[in-house]
Amino acid sequence: MRKDGQSMRKRKIIRIISRICFGIYMIVLVYFLLLSDGFGRMDGHRTLQYNLIPFQEIKRFAVYWQTIGAYYSVINLAGNVVAFMPFGALIRWVVNQKTRWYQAVGYTFLFSLSVELLQLVARVGVFDVDDLILNTLGGLLGFWVYYILLLINRRSERNAERKCL
Repeated sequence: MRKDGQSMRKRKIIRIISRICFGIYMIVLVYFLLLSDGFGRMDGHRTLQYNLIPFQEIKRFAVYWQTIGAYYSVINLAGNVVAFMPFGALIRWVVNQKTRWYQAVGYTFLFSLSVELLQLVARVGVFDVDDLILNTLGGLLGFWVYYILLLINRRSERNAERKCL
């Protein structure tokens, strides 16, 4: 029974820390996606800018990376994936520990869609369907990385318990 109580306390602490980390992550992410000067967000656009053709920008950055520049290509392609990996990893602690991969994908997609729509309406960025694809992929990868690490941790805890017996 004591181990059960310790386990419950440990999970509660992890949940609290995860929620704090998620809150900080969301603030930083929203800042970079909507307000950051470094990504040209404060310039504003007079007209609505959008891309509704899937894989058009991904292909452009992949094919013309030498012309565009490797830095900008990596920032656009890998940056959109990596930026949303923490979202996928932490969402199950924020929403529900039993969150499945497809639910994490749904939450990531909806959050990414919200950001893209805010960029379009506020005219501080470009609504890009490719960003939705890359961000959602990042959320899925983050979920799986977290899940694999969780399985490894559980296995090592079981092995440690067996050694104690």
